[in-house]
Amino acid sequence: MTGPPAPAPPPWRAPGGGRAEPAVDLATPPDYDRAPMPSADDRQRVLIVEDEPNIASFARMYLEAAGFEVLVAARGDDGLRMAEAEAPHLVILDLMLPGMDGYEVTKRLRHTGQTPIIMLTARDDAVDKVVGLELGADDYLTKPFNPRELVARVRAVLRRADARAVAAGQPQPTTIEADGLRIEVGGREVFAHGEGVALTPKEFDLLVTLIENRGLVLTREQLLERVWGFTFLGDSRTIDVHVRQLRRKLGDACPIQTVWGTGYKVPAKR
Repeated sequence: MTGPPAPAPPPWRAPGGGRAEPAVDLATPPDYDRAPMPSADDRQRVLIVEDEPNIASFARMYLEAAGFEVLVAARGDDGLRMAEAEAPHLVILDLMLPGMDGYEVTKRLRHTGQTPIIMLTARDDAVDKVVGLELGADDYLTKPFNPRELVARVRAVLRRADARAVAAGQPQPTTIEADGLRIEVGGREVFAHGEGVALTPKEFDLLVTLIENRGLVLTREQLLERVWGFTFLGDSRTIDVHVRQLRRKLGDACPIQTVWGTGYKVPAKR
């Protein structure tokens, strides 16, 4: 004689409560349209640096079901060592970590390479997001999050990274000039009045996108699509943050103009 059926799992919440996310069956990994699993040699490697075991395990389960190879570290310093030793294709990085916080891990990863980074923030705090983006993170998620959304974001960030790699192998204009600004596209270097300026990858891509579309007004949504990828689910204020940073770094050499109520543009050549 069988007993009553087991209750359905509740919507996942981060430890300590928080708002409920849409109900997700966490007992069974997603099917993902029964796509054939890649061979072990073809799987892309994702490193999760997260000190909350249940969050790390749910993320790992969903990513492995989607065909990724997954590594996990519970400390920032251990995550940095694993990133250097294992060369993951993408890092999912919590901000608040023992050993070394996510900000410092991001700075060190950006000092040695351009591995894509998705940051996890414990609060819906614009300061956390802005600092993470300024340091070079490619995307962010606020806890609690739906693990299916995490998988979608991982795929989107990796697609953008692949597209950048392909573009890097194609013939490109060697230099773009705009008033006091000179951009060496191949080397991803920017000079304002002859002085080198350090830009994050997204700041560089945003600047080049606007200059390549001189005379056209691009909305925030269009810029999100072109620079972050059209599956990016972030707040369009991200564009405002990056434009503000470009203006601060480039000073009067920054050619970007605000079109109130619409977006941004670089004026056409005279």
